[in-house]
Amino acid sequence: MGGVKLKIKKDDFVGIISGKDRGKRGKVLKVFPAEQRVIVEKVNMVKRHTKPRKVGEPSGIIEREGKIHVSNTMLICTRCDKPVRIGIQKLPEGDKVRTCKGCGESIDRV
Repeated sequence: MGGVKLKIKKDDFVGIISGKDRGKRGKVLKVFPAEQRVIVEKVNMVKRHTKPRKVGEPSGIIEREGKIHVSNTMLICTRCDKPVRIGIQKLPEGDKVRTCKGCGESIDRV
């Protein structure tokens, strides 16, 4: 199972379009291309019961973000301010740019 090219990257601002956290927005903290999953800030919170392994390590029930499938997220366009589909356009210089399918605004260089 090789790595797949995803259109969502770390530090992107995304909206959740399906699942228990539908409608929430957050920043992408980590991307797992091989699994096609991302970790989004304050979304898909899971509880982990832990024992202290070292001195000073916290124990008890720790709440943290879980992975979410990339198909359940959509990038938030800065101009539209809503979740949009992403296209990739090739510029005359040869660079590639992610663009909003709604308004055509370029998001960043790929």
